[in-house]
Amino acid sequence: MKKIAVIYHSGYGHTAFFANKVAEGAVATKKVEVEVLTVEQATARMDTLSQFDGMIWGSPTYMGNVSGPFKTFMDASGSVWMKQGWSGKWAAGFTVSGSPSGDKQSTLISLTVLAAQHGMFWMPLMMTNETYAGVKPDDAVNRLGSSLGAMAQAGQVAPEVAFAPGDLKTATLFGAKFAEIVATKS
Repeated sequence: MKKIAVIYHSGYGHTAFFANKVAEGAVATKKVEVEVLTVEQATARMDTLSQFDGMIWGSPTYMGNVSGPFKTFMDASGSVWMKQGWSGKWAAGFTVSGSPSGDKQSTLISLTVLAAQHGMFWMPLMMTNETYAGVKPDDAVNRLGSSLGAMAQAGQVAPEVAFAPGDLKTATLFGAKFAEIVATKS
């Protein structure tokens, strides 16, 4: 069975909550094994991350880009890059911020560049904003209109109540789609 890792940083718990929803979607397919790792755990295991067939990376958007701890993980991956240890594997990404935009696109671009530098295949979101089909905005998949990866907006409340239902639905569908691709295309 193929293996994927969901690797994330979360400053206040919101990105961790979203990461676990992504993992739930992947697990539900029963086509991959899933391991959820913080960036600190992943950095400590950098030499063994090549055992995964795919990685989904998640970072909050801070000041228009990945968080400092996520950037530390990215920089630490240089040792793997030197050996092209992730080349030919799958990658995807997601980000969470407190506002609808929050310059989240910049975060997804940073994750995409990381995948490209490692010679990885990038899976975009592949979901149309459901508001175009008449779904209420808060309930709509991809309600924020992203293409490059998953985006979510979290209110300044506890993670369990911070997300619109559509964002959580996007997370589980995103994880499931990634699992399907890794299981069939790797």
